[in-house]
Amino acid sequence: MAGEDATLADVMNLLQTEPEPSSGPAGGLVPTAPGPDIPALREQLAVLVSTGKAKEVIGVQLTHEQVKRLSDKEVEKFTKRYEAYVGSKTTESLIDSFIFLATRAVGMTVKIKDIDAYQKVLRLCSVSCRGQRGVHHHKTC
Repeated sequence: MAGEDATLADVMNLLQTEPEPSSGPAGGLVPTAPGPDIPALREQLAVLVSTGKAKEVIGVQLTHEQVKRLSDKEVEKFTKRYEAYVGSKTTESLIDSFIFLATRAVGMTVKIKDIDAYQKVLRLCSVSCRGQRGVHHHKTC
């Protein structure tokens, strides 16, 4: 699991590129909306294919040859799927960390018989309520 996290972290680091500033006619900086760096994004997809996680992360099992032949729009589409996946996993990890810390803190002041079971209930609640913006549709939360 730690190896997978490290690999995903490496791929995420590759996704973070900074655009070069553009020079205007007077030599000053002109704000522009730079297009995506398709070759860099294609390379990031190739790294994802190399890890064997393409099917899980972007929903399509690709080969390196297929990555080379993707259109620019397909490269952008799959990169957005990857970013959504990473965002989801990051949110899930943050929620798990918060639940762990919160239940440990509460457990220090209130006697909880089975703190692990309590954490599981909170995780189920957070998963089922995610995206509901605080509106609960069941009695467990």
